[in-house]
Amino acid sequence: MSNKDTREPVYEAEIEIEGTEGAAVVSDDVIATVVGLAAAEVEGVAHLSGNLTREQIGRNGIKNNSKGVRVSLNEDGRVATELSICVQYGYSVPRVAKIVQEKVRSAIESMLGFESDKVTLHVVGVDLERR
Repeated sequence: MSNKDTREPVYEAEIEIEGTEGAAVVSDDVIATVVGLAAAEVEGVAHLSGNLTREQIGRNGIKNNSKGVRVSLNEDGRVATELSICVQYGYSVPRVAKIVQEKVRSAIESMLGFESDKVTLHVVGVDLERR
């Protein structure tokens, strides 16, 4: 029996943008990073499942911001995301989850120009540390 965590990032989306002067390919890592940063900006999110905090984001730049994020491209060309977060104690879990989903959807559409499909969110814990 394997002890491997099945929530590790799995990247399946690589999106090509076609234009009159050629094409640009947006890496799945870029999409996952945008999703991770959008989720981390929401008040009440302690960290993504990869234990990434806002402080670590600032210190480390954009590395590892995709930990705990899965991205896939659906048959209809829309981006589906799945991510795991830990919520800070004292915040409403349903409210934080809804805001994270809205922020992620908005970031995919406004920052990347792609249509967002579903944003599946797993709340995997509550951070009891006071901030």
